[in-house]
Amino acid sequence: MATSSLSAPFSHWITDSSRPYRKTNHLITKSAKIHSAINRDARVGSLETSTLPSKVARPHNGVASIVQPSYSIAALGPSEATLGCHLARRLVEIGVGDVFSVPGDFNLSLLDHFVTEPGLNLIGCCNELNAGYAADGYARSRGVGACVVTFTVGGLSVINAIAGAYSENLPLICIVGGPNSNDYGRNQVLHHTIGLPDFTQELRCFQTVTCHQAVVNNLEDAQEQIDTAIFTALKESKPVYISISCNLTSIPHPTFSRKPITFSLSPRLSDQMVLEAAVEAAAEFLNKAVKPVMVAGPNLRIAKACDTFAELADASGYAHAVMASAKGLVSTEHHAHFIGTYWGTVSTAFCAEIVESADAYLFAGPIFNDLSSVGYSLLIKKEKAIIVQPDRVVIGNGPTFGFVEMNDFLKALAKRLNRNTTAYENYHRIYVPDGRPLKRDPKEPLRVNVLFQHIQNMLSSKTTAIVEAGDIWFNCQKLKLPSGCGYEHQMQYASIGWSVGATLGYAAGAPNKRVIACIGDGSFQDVSTMLRCGQNSIIFLINNGGYTTEAGIHNGPYNVIKNWSYTGLVDAIHNGEGKCWTAKVCCEEELAKAIETATGPQKDCLCFIEVIVNREDGSKELLPFSSRLAAANSRAPVPR
Repeated sequence: MATSSLSAPFSHWITDSSRPYRKTNHLITKSAKIHSAINRDARVGSLETSTLPSKVARPHNGVASIVQPSYSIAALGPSEATLGCHLARRLVEIGVGDVFSVPGDFNLSLLDHFVTEPGLNLIGCCNELNAGYAADGYARSRGVGACVVTFTVGGLSVINAIAGAYSENLPLICIVGGPNSNDYGRNQVLHHTIGLPDFTQELRCFQTVTCHQAVVNNLEDAQEQIDTAIFTALKESKPVYISISCNLTSIPHPTFSRKPITFSLSPRLSDQMVLEAAVEAAAEFLNKAVKPVMVAGPNLRIAKACDTFAELADASGYAHAVMASAKGLVSTEHHAHFIGTYWGTVSTAFCAEIVESADAYLFAGPIFNDLSSVGYSLLIKKEKAIIVQPDRVVIGNGPTFGFVEMNDFLKALAKRLNRNTTAYENYHRIYVPDGRPLKRDPKEPLRVNVLFQHIQNMLSSKTTAIVEAGDIWFNCQKLKLPSGCGYEHQMQYASIGWSVGATLGYAAGAPNKRVIACIGDGSFQDVSTMLRCGQNSIIFLINNGGYTTEAGIHNGPYNVIKNWSYTGLVDAIHNGEGKCWTAKVCCEEELAKAIETATGPQKDCLCFIEVIVNREDGSKELLPFSSRLAAANSRAPVPR
């Protein structure tokens, strides 16, 4: 192939190399299927610890382990042998301690069982969409999340959040309180639906954004359906949908009296002959290169290969970067040979020059879409690239090696590479330290780059940054994460408003971390639930009066929003109940005082800081990003 740069067709080739996922679209799972999926030979009542760690942790690589129950699950008495009790205990067993919910008449009896389960804390949210976002954030900090909504009116509201979790490979249990089991097949219309005597609209919608669906409207196979759905979520690292008829949750059944089947996740195994061939070819490819580099991608999360990537970077000496969508997944930002974020024309300083001038590059778990490629404009060449996905390796224009697990490949490759620091030495030669914003009058209107200079100083191993979609992306990509500092954003789906719900869920799942949320004024909602939960996150709401990113791509009056007094709104929500502190800042002097208060006297409070900035105060990266994305979106149709 010629040495053409990465165009739309080449980008499509890379996207096609990402991991495929098997769809399971049935209502009733037969016993033969669950027998093949679940190891019945293991001891009943606990998770199989040979494959699942026994403690919940929030390591730096974004992959949390699954919890063991603190009690042993024995046979239940008749009063406990109900569907609702079984589901509640199953959630506790896999590590879910908090469930995010919105009550509706079809899920109320199910919520009763969740309330009485000692291992569960039910967190009521203001709307279903935010409950889904919160479950997404919780899954990022604990490894798995869950939400409960009501039939159709709740399910179709939460579905956008479920789609976002699907795009990020997060195991999430979406539970819907369904119609009375007697209403199925009676050709009658129910409330909360779209007015048709057909109960499958919600199911059909969820089939496209979940890896498994279960509709439980009889007790005979309820345990089997629920367990299969939960097992599939853990196995595939994707959301699942479980609908449960509202009249079944409190009825005892013999299947719930038995000890539950153990979840046993068998480790994925590489084909050893193919693995050896892939490592041999990759080592030869990289060892003959003069200035090879490594780039981390978002699929490291699903492959659970974040630590392995760091080990390879350390062993090889290569200059290494992260894709924007993978920031925070690998613990190498403090590593001597880390060179920043590779994001085409909007990469951090001097990073793109080193990556794109390399004569060989290893991308581990990349996803190349129009955002990550800045309108398909990356200057990388297929013949120079090794693309490592969770279960396959593609080397240049050569062969594809299937049935090769990323962890196995990276570990074996680390033993075969010659140490090569040339690319990093080139980076070090051209690197100029970041300049600091010019010192201005303390009362001068605040600039966004000054704000993020202060946020940088707040980061530590005890904090996690949660970043909203938009221009905030570019500023936060330039943050240097200390060892152990968390970082979460949603780049593939890029749903406006995700960060608020995700902050709620992440903080619930990681109470040992203080969340620093960077949120745009167009995304603000559901702070009241954080107050009710007693969380102490710090929220920076950047008030620039509209959607700056969209205005950069295509301007119009629809990008201007009605300005609110956000601090006044939070004060009203607070209403003197709970711990809350707010401030509105317009200049650097006020900002510094607000941060000092939030990290000092008010460190145990939810701190809300509204930052007033000029509408045109965007990052320098936003200008080329917007123009290239606008060009990609406005391409003329190709004649057919």
